[in-house]
Amino acid sequence: MPIENERKFLLTNDAWRRDVERSQAMKQAYLGGEGVSVRVRIAGERAWLNIKQLRIGASRLEFEYPLPGEEAQQLMELAREGCVEKTRHYLHYADMLWEIDEFEGRNRGLIVAEIELSSVEQAFDRPPWLGREVTDEECYYNVYLANRPYCTWGEE
Repeated sequence: MPIENERKFLLTNDAWRRDVERSQAMKQAYLGGEGVSVRVRIAGERAWLNIKQLRIGASRLEFEYPLPGEEAQQLMELAREGCVEKTRHYLHYADMLWEIDEFEGRNRGLIVAEIELSSVEQAFDRPPWLGREVTDEECYYNVYLANRPYCTWGEE
């Protein structure tokens, strides 16, 4: 059974930028679903359909399937929720891969670091630029940002 064990963090500064190994622009939209997040993601020439258990926390079911680019574009147009645009930066710290999402559009200004672990309890070294953990805060999940973008948070 495919389980995602992922923790999310805010950042304290931009020192992580000097260690970025590669970056990839991404656009994703949500197709809805009861109890699941159904997402289509386009990153460069590649595209995927992703289905995740709609649950806040570090561990949840996740399924991912490659899509032809044209089909991904068609699905993107069907999205009932807003799109999320971001640049994902990849870097290693203490032999662990970190993915740092720098959001664009209506979520501009938000930057979130993520680390995928083999289990929720797996220990890892905290980079010096790592801030407060937000794994259990719904507002930092992409599916939430699609409907309630970062630029509106001050209004709520």
